[in-house]
Amino acid sequence: MGAADQGLSDDEVRGIREALAAGRKPKVMFTASAGQIAGQLGQVVELTDPSVSDEFVVVRFGRDELPFSPADVAMAPRGAGRRPAESKVEAAPVEPVAAEPEFVLDQVPQPRREEPKVREESKVEAADAKPARRAVKAAKPKGPAGLTVTLAYAEGEWTVAAQQGAKALAKPYVVKPAEALRMVALVDVPGVHEAVEQILAAERAEAEQQAEKLRAELAEIEARLAELREAS
Repeated sequence: MGAADQGLSDDEVRGIREALAAGRKPKVMFTASAGQIAGQLGQVVELTDPSVSDEFVVVRFGRDELPFSPADVAMAPRGAGRRPAESKVEAAPVEPVAAEPEFVLDQVPQPRREEPKVREESKVEAADAKPARRAVKAAKPKGPAGLTVTLAYAEGEWTVAAQQGAKALAKPYVVKPAEALRMVALVDVPGVHEAVEQILAAERAEAEQQAEKLRAELAEIEARLAELREAS
């Protein structure tokens, strides 16, 4: 499988985001998962919020700007130029493999005088590919934004926060250690349990030191009080 069939990697998405911020519009090539427009070129004009929809790569294709997922596009090869759909269809008869329905029509044996008519029908089918793609995109509903619940420990306190997409549902608020431990118990990951046990051990040691210090101070106060009583 070539790089053009694998879609965009996370690093390439980050590179596109930086290019857009600098005012550039990177060229991309549509992969096989994009359907009939596979192999053609477009320009990325925007990256929307990936937490709202998987199709967050907005590509300008002709006069349309359509959303695609990272799997639908790949970085265009260096020096690649965009060719009109008509040029691609007319060159199809010399290709050994027919990838699209219109290419099959060009390969059907026809009398020489009817060949222009067959190619004209192929052009019509190629021109109809983009509207069909738009209809599919328009009919696909967007799911709800992702929900993130965070349990955190810092400076001797456990806190819980919740966020959906870019919206904060609950700011960090303090919870009791017993409640935090019940939440952590739901996470069946040994590394998490070990980290919590280390935190609890450190808190117990600190509490014991404080208790020992208070007991010593209390003993001194009681001894002073006993001296005062004897003096009176």
